[in-house]
Amino acid sequence: MQPAHPPEFRRRAIELARERAKPIAKIAADIGISESCLRTWLHQADIDEGRSEGLTTEERAELVRLRRENRVLRMEKEILGKAAAFFAGESTYRSR
Repeated sequence: MQPAHPPEFRRRAIELARERAKPIAKIAADIGISESCLRTWLHQADIDEGRSEGLTTEERAELVRLRRENRVLRMEKEILGKAAAFFAGESTYRSR
């Protein structure tokens, strides 16, 4: 899923907030986002830059990808198990 705001927009918003020339609430209002959104971006930028603990943006993306892949593999396994059971039952039925 594509983020609602382009990366350059986010970077510039973070730069403005870090300059501390204006309060974060004012910066957020000026650029048309919520204060909580800007604070979340700031927090994630701190993590990505190693200033705070947590999952980086890349690690989050990988986690999402792996969870999705895991979900698909589980569904495929379930389908294959049902198909194997069906064909096993059908082969014993025919041999009688």
